[in-house]
Amino acid sequence: MAISVAVPKDLSAIKTKVAFNLTKRQLICFSAAAFVGLPFYILTKGVLGTELSALLMVALMLPFFFLAMYERDGFPAEKIVYFMVRQKFLVPGIRPYRTENLYQRLGEREKLRKELCYLESKEKGYKSTRK
Repeated sequence: MAISVAVPKDLSAIKTKVAFNLTKRQLICFSAAAFVGLPFYILTKGVLGTELSALLMVALMLPFFFLAMYERDGFPAEKIVYFMVRQKFLVPGIRPYRTENLYQRLGEREKLRKELCYLESKEKGYKSTRK
């Protein structure tokens, strides 16, 4: 009787575990969450009460948990956020090609010329009646 072990075909998806079956990135993020959340809880539980300070502690720690655990298409959360910011704000969007309608510009120029001629003739008529 042979023992078989399933070996994944894509070995790049395997991440090395450091301690407690967590990656180095997860350990750093969880440590940062504890470093921020626990002192906050200890310092605020007397003032705000245990329930409110615990809820605020969880709210403070959630971004660190998100950074530790979220990954999409092989990219961590901060890279995805950077990609979104770059796409929306830093790099100008794709500008569509627009043709320049010369006939419309000629028509507008002709309209302005006629209006100018009309105003000049009106001014000449006004000057002749004023003398």
